[in-house]
Amino acid sequence: MGVISAIGQNLAQNRDSLSAARCGISTYLELFPSKYAGVLPFGTIHISNTNLQEALNAYEPGVTRTSLLALHAFEEAIAAAGLTPDQLTEAGTALIGASTVGGMCLTDELYHDANKTEEGSQYLSSYDNASVTLYLQKRFKVGGVVNTINTACSSSANAVMFGASLIKNGWAKRAIVGGADSLAKFTINGFNSLHILSPEICRPFDEDRKGLNLGEGAAFLVLEGEETIAGKKVYAELTGYCNTNDAYHPSSLSDEGDGPYLSMKGALDMAAIEAEKIDFINAHGTGTENNDLVESTAMLRLFEQPPPFASTKSYTGHTLGASGAIEAVYSILCLQEQELYPGLHFSKPIPGTGLVPVQEYHKQSLQHVMSNSFGFGGNCSSLIFSKA
Repeated sequence: MGVISAIGQNLAQNRDSLSAARCGISTYLELFPSKYAGVLPFGTIHISNTNLQEALNAYEPGVTRTSLLALHAFEEAIAAAGLTPDQLTEAGTALIGASTVGGMCLTDELYHDANKTEEGSQYLSSYDNASVTLYLQKRFKVGGVVNTINTACSSSANAVMFGASLIKNGWAKRAIVGGADSLAKFTINGFNSLHILSPEICRPFDEDRKGLNLGEGAAFLVLEGEETIAGKKVYAELTGYCNTNDAYHPSSLSDEGDGPYLSMKGALDMAAIEAEKIDFINAHGTGTENNDLVESTAMLRLFEQPPPFASTKSYTGHTLGASGAIEAVYSILCLQEQELYPGLHFSKPIPGTGLVPVQEYHKQSLQHVMSNSFGFGGNCSSLIFSKA
């Protein structure tokens, strides 16, 4: 696994911040000029593009911040998995990336290129949503199936599912799966137009929640079939997954929580375990009025007594297309370290549900952890990781 977020530049730093309940959200936004800098909170990674390029030796023309973050997490993941350059070029190595914004993080450059008559800037080919995955494919000469998924905030959870399906169906013997998104004027102004950005640090599942905080980050995981993992460190087993769509509204989930309920139930069915066997849920938990109420409703529908749950978006902000992969990494850390990370900034439960997220870091015996990722358009995904 490899990860970079507002709470750490690698796996160890992220785990340290989670176990210390250290929030990475602030109003300090130095990446580009914005009237919201110093006003709205964001989960910013405080590393400049120049410093990322130097650290990664990434000076290719047209490289974007999204691609740099993806490269950072990708390199950590393949190093941890011990993958060699020859293995990366094999036809059995797949790469499934995910993003919601991709290269459109270059909002000003995109606007300029769209309105000028000359040939265009070095970034012209970077605006495609697949440009991040294509950059990694070209840099590492990945030889197998390569694809990019954009299903809003469930994108990289679906990348995990797609990679697993390739392995199960014989199209790959390993799949490098994950996603990346960076902060941009494009997303800040877009989400602000929906009136769902919180003026304060987000409070998932709290009665007085006011919306989400946008964040940035990337994470990749290396999936392999059991027949190829002899002698390797195994963090967890992906035992269940499911994607559903409640087809209710472009940006809201149905009041009954049909999509979240069905995705969680479908993942349980694939894993062939009963609902009460889930020891923890890493909830989607955006901090918006609709999501937290609906996710709570779905949990109450599915579980006779909902298990411990929390949202790590209270640490990192909502990293959009990267969130499913980042939170998959965090879910696996729970299993690996046998520990639970508290939800931050919570004060009082939502009336009518009464659900209270985990409030303090503590050690706990864990066998099965569920990770939820729900996207615009009703695209809902749930993953179940089990102790190896």
